[in-house]
Amino acid sequence: MRTLTGSDKTMSATTNAMRPPAEPIPDLRDPEFYLDGIPHGIFTRLRRENPVFWNPEPDDPKHDGFWGLTKYDDVVAVSKNPKLFSSDSDWGGHRIFDEDQRRLGGDGDGASDIKSMISMDPPEHSKYRATVLPGLMSKRVLAMEDGIRRRARAILDEFEVALEEETTPDFVARVAVELPIQMLAELFQVPDERRQDLFRWSNAIVAEDDPDMRASDEYMAQCWAELTQYGLELYQERAAKPGDDLISMMVHARIDGEPMSLERYLAAFGLLIVAGNETTRNSISGGLLALSEHPEQRRLLLERPERIAGAATEIVRWVTPVIHMRRTATADTEIRGRTIRRGEKVVLWYCSANRDEDAFERPFEFDVLRKPKPMQLGFGIGQHFCLGARLAELQLRVVVEELLPRFPDLQPSTEVRRLRSNFIAGIKEMRVRRS
Repeated sequence: MRTLTGSDKTMSATTNAMRPPAEPIPDLRDPEFYLDGIPHGIFTRLRRENPVFWNPEPDDPKHDGFWGLTKYDDVVAVSKNPKLFSSDSDWGGHRIFDEDQRRLGGDGDGASDIKSMISMDPPEHSKYRATVLPGLMSKRVLAMEDGIRRRARAILDEFEVALEEETTPDFVARVAVELPIQMLAELFQVPDERRQDLFRWSNAIVAEDDPDMRASDEYMAQCWAELTQYGLELYQERAAKPGDDLISMMVHARIDGEPMSLERYLAAFGLLIVAGNETTRNSISGGLLALSEHPEQRRLLLERPERIAGAATEIVRWVTPVIHMRRTATADTEIRGRTIRRGEKVVLWYCSANRDEDAFERPFEFDVLRKPKPMQLGFGIGQHFCLGARLAELQLRVVVEELLPRFPDLQPSTEVRRLRSNFIAGIKEMRVRRS
């Protein structure tokens, strides 16, 4: 595992003089570092000793490192200032690495060389976001609850059979994957049998450091080719016969009076495939793990099921399914006495902000009765706040409401297998049993 000292950046400005850390700091780009879960001990130390820290990147041909933000207030301030801190692909995009280096999120790999909305700044971002916003408004999402509940019950019916037949089925594959990917198919109005393709493509897009999800560059190219072909088929279908689904909304959208280009439609299609299931899936699996590790909180929800809606928010804070997002400084600025130069990367560590002692009372306690303020950052904040956050919370709430009474003693039977990623706090496999 790579380590760094935190003082490797040579700068003349005295404002950037750093107190050497008591222990070496791991290179937080390293996906191996997250295989046992978020390294909260390291982030706690950084918040205390070096809240705006420098992470060298000696192997990056374009950058010598990045600034990491670990405090809640700093993450919020940067997220709400896109003019000074850009997520546009022209500045490198929304991940630690520049998008043209790994070609993710609709920026290459045969899918498209045009950016998706997650890699845009206002006002451009707002225009593209508005194309699908009507399909994810609160009123429309609330109207989906009965359908979500029917799907959740059917999924849990099959899961109960699996518990009897297999004893320790995989909760991720049987439950956590199924509900969000079925709902994504519904939002797209595509056949349920295509949901596994959507799931496979999503994994390939975001899990570039996990060999189980992206076996090779050739496999990734194949996934993009399949995604592009299917996206084109849907484009042609909805152009001829529109509905009220997200695909139709994009196909018939107007940006500055003109139709959305085919390239940007395909980029948005790929983004929605990822956004439509990753956060929800990992919140569901991480939520079950948290409840099994805190049986007193599970008992509280069994006794007071009306509190499950609030518990869903706490689950997202606790899990923080998206570990980081990145911005790039468009001008010289300063954060906590550190001089940030134009063109330098600034990484927002949501996982650290959601455990910030100055923002949350008892941040390391999983508390299903926690007050909703301050707002947890599991869905981001600012103009890039997750479009599907309300739908994700609704699915999570319904799953917990249906799961707990039927399986009040469900718990992992072995160690969970986590995604090898510095971006998604995901669980690949979680075998479970009744205690």
